Amino acid sequence: MIVLLSSITIFYSLTYKTTNTINVSASGEKEEKKDFIKWVDFNVTAEVLNLTAKLDIDSHNKEENVVYNWIELLAYLSCKNGGNFKNFRINDLNTLVEELKNGQTIHNLTQSMKFYNYYYESYLAALGGFIGNYSIEVSNQDGTKSYQEKYGLKAFLPIAKNYAFSHYDDFGNARSYGFKRNHLGNDLMGSIGTPIIAVESGIVENLGWNQYGGWRIGIRSLDSKRYYYYAHLRKDHPYAEGLEEGSIVKAGDVIGYLGMTGYSIKENVNNINVPHLHFGMQLIFDESQVDSPNEIWIDVYAIIEFLKKNRSEVYMANQETKDYERKFDLMENSLTE
Repeated sequence: MIVLLSSITIFYSLTYKTTNTINVSASGEKEEKKDFIKWVDFNVTAEVLNLTAKLDIDSHNKEENVVYNWIELLAYLSCKNGGNFKNFRINDLNTLVEELKNGQTIHNLTQSMKFYNYYYESYLAALGGFIGNYSIEVSNQDGTKSYQEKYGLKAFLPIAKNYAFSHYDDFGNARSYGFKRNHLGNDLMGSIGTPIIAVESGIVENLGWNQYGGWRIGIRSLDSKRYYYYAHLRKDHPYAEGLEEGSIVKAGDVIGYLGMTGYSIKENVNNINVPHLHFGMQLIFDESQVDSPNEIWIDVYAIIEFLKKNRSEVYMANQETKDYERKFDLMENSLTE
């Protein structure tokens, strides 16, 4: 392996361009060939996600003179650290904040940073739907409920509130069922029947049996940049009531139940040794990357650690079917536009 700045920077210089090219087809017609990002090595730590998210959220809610954008902060820091957040220094972030407070702009500060646009696009694709404006249902003292407008974290941990789980960074570990391959997600160990939560609002693209993932759900974010994969759901009753392909789900909705299905051509079989949710995130910069050898799956371990602060509370809504629903509704402008 060649190590210069990082694999993300190396791949950028080889595969990413900011302009389109024109090809001539066999018929002589001009065809525009789109250039797009072809690889992302996501290694932002939970510490840095927390620090930059807090700056962003606090600056919006406290109406400070300077409003921060955590994606811009992350892209700047990535340039300062060669794309490797193991080299992160808090002084880099503090210096950036002071310069912005003193009237500098992120545009001026990053003009000489060759890879800034690449990092910005990469982190926007991975985290673009996590922070913003939304309305959340709250309980009033008189027992009624109302909606409260907020700016903040509007993405949720995929495990419901008050349910225990454990995990470790297993992205890239070897898997052998079917064929030798790398593990392209994070396994969250828990109890069978634990309600599984939609991390972000989106559209259900895939639902049903997959011999590797068992009963699984694939949800595309509303901006089409993120594809969430939830696998090994519960035998016999894997999904939330009424869920089907084409359904629109909200961030925080119950979408299914943790189980141990998979590793079988035959449907509805428990061949996974330990009950867990396989959670994965694919980044999509161009539709040609979908269902192809060019898929980009990122390490979501740090994202799971970051999302622990925001968990969706649920309750049993149907005693007969044992189906759960979220306790507090959420509304986003993107769902009503």
